[in-house]
Amino acid sequence: MTALAEDTRAVGLERPPLWRRVLGSDQLAGWAFVTPAVILIAVFAVIPIGWAALLSFQANNLLAPAHYIGFANYQALAKDPAFRSAVVHTVIYTALFVPISIGGALGLAVALNRKIRGIRFYRLAVFVPVVTSTVATGIIFLWLLDPTFGIVNYFLHAVGLPQQKFLQDPNQALYCIVGVTVWEWLGFDVIIYLAALQGIPQDLMEAAEIDGASRWSTFRSVVLPLLGPATLFLVVWSTINALQLFDEVYVMTRGGPIGSTTAIVFYLYQQAFSNFSAGYGAAIAVVLFLAILVVTLVQLWIGRRRVYYAS
Repeated sequence: MTALAEDTRAVGLERPPLWRRVLGSDQLAGWAFVTPAVILIAVFAVIPIGWAALLSFQANNLLAPAHYIGFANYQALAKDPAFRSAVVHTVIYTALFVPISIGGALGLAVALNRKIRGIRFYRLAVFVPVVTSTVATGIIFLWLLDPTFGIVNYFLHAVGLPQQKFLQDPNQALYCIVGVTVWEWLGFDVIIYLAALQGIPQDLMEAAEIDGASRWSTFRSVVLPLLGPATLFLVVWSTINALQLFDEVYVMTRGGPIGSTTAIVFYLYQQAFSNFSAGYGAAIAVVLFLAILVVTLVQLWIGRRRVYYAS
């Protein structure tokens, strides 16, 4: 063995030193690329989550010194009717926003997945609301849905339909928020579906056509299963986005009228920064975080059993 080692060193095949192997490893290069993102996530996500969890066990108004109160905030949360109302509003909003936005995006993506004149303009037009400021979008729809001077009521009156109060009606305001956010985020879902549709192998579509399958049969049996990963991603992403509804409510209704659009995050904001009950607001944030985590894990668990991933 000694003679073999000497022969190996003699022909220049000796093992490089440890520091050189470490510096030249793929693992080090990978960590070098992801370290900035890891630091940002730790500073702006992990640490705030831990601080919020600690804050939820305190009576803290962000001004006076805080003191530990145990699970009192969570006990008060369980008996808070306003919080239960906010949960109901958020669940209703999520149950409407997710299927409408994903279903509408699928239909638009199929319509835009063709070679026609001006197709790039149509795709751009669908995506424009996504990059438009939420504040600007909210203000525009406040004008459009104004009960007295809004253009929507003008057209309703022009066709002989009764005028509506929209955002000033407790029975309509939440559904108006759903409509606005669907319009605002539809383009994002369309782009995801367009990318997935263009990644479907054409030989599968041609094989289905040769076998005599109709367009609907091909779409149902070939296209939809191959869109499974994109659909799962959009369901998870849209659900997380919906459960954190805040911007549109803050800009358009401030939780009204009569609290009919108060979602969980907006209620959290009211408690922490309007009522200066930061500990109670942190408890709401922790409960929402755990709810989103559980819902996401369930969706991924179901998706892993139902979604087909092409090799």
